[in-house]
Amino acid sequence: MRHLIEPEDLTLEEIEHLVATGMDIFNNPSNYSEVCKGKILASLFFEPSTRTKFSFDSAMMRLGGNVIGFADAETSSTKKGESLADTIRVMGYYSDIIVMRHPKEGAPKLASQYSSIPVINGGDGGHQHPTQTLTDLITIKRFKGEIGKHSVAFCGDLKYGRTVHSLIRTLARFGTKEFILVSPEELKLPESLKRQLVEKYGVELTEVLYLEEVIDKIDILYMTRIQKERFFNEADYLKLKDSFMLNRDKLKEAKPDMIIMHPLPRVNEIAYDVDDDSRAVYFEQSEMGVYIRMALITKLLEVGPYARG
Repeated sequence: MRHLIEPEDLTLEEIEHLVATGMDIFNNPSNYSEVCKGKILASLFFEPSTRTKFSFDSAMMRLGGNVIGFADAETSSTKKGESLADTIRVMGYYSDIIVMRHPKEGAPKLASQYSSIPVINGGDGGHQHPTQTLTDLITIKRFKGEIGKHSVAFCGDLKYGRTVHSLIRTLARFGTKEFILVSPEELKLPESLKRQLVEKYGVELTEVLYLEEVIDKIDILYMTRIQKERFFNEADYLKLKDSFMLNRDKLKEAKPDMIIMHPLPRVNEIAYDVDDDSRAVYFEQSEMGVYIRMALITKLLEVGPYARG
């Protein structure tokens, strides 16, 4: 039995195979419409979500399976004081696979230690978001042809953004050597992560305050929102929330084949006049999340292309 708690739980070969499977599902969805018939996904979201929850629900249904669960911890027995361990143990009797989002870092890892069925981390605090990373990788594969070796810029909240933390490490594993970090001083990438990237993977990090300084050097621009829920006080959030906004004017010097990504939801960091730019792929990115999650479910349940012979 396998769990997915962080991207490092998968080898590069496994990630590449998942991406290839996701692309095959994207191109041939009818071939996978019943591979999870009779299987049940438990969707346990202790923290609000739209894309992650519904993309997993959609993925399981498109595979022919069913979904149970909750989207608000207030409606679960944790409201009565039930421990996470007990919740997970019980879900093992009701379902075949669990996807869980939790505000506390490390909660999915703890859940996996008590689970009799595969557990997928749907996001834990500001820590990890491995299936968003898989979504990002299949999007890069679709629009750039290969995953590694691009000049990648991350813009916005690099301190609390779990999507950034997961993706930048994984891209470094795939051989990406040049990262551009665009953020205010208060939201810079954590020093510990920067040290790991440089010492373990030998990457080059360029830190700037303004996107305009580097826009012409970027192959992949990954925008992120300033996350209100990660701040301890509203004053700090209000001071920074409008710091970084991408509009059509800022794209004048950008490469014609650059792609613009965003894990969504956006607030005001990407202007609506960017949406019809051919380089904007963030809605397609959200779409690809369904197909890569379909691939992941088949892998962890060992069905379809991952069925044991």
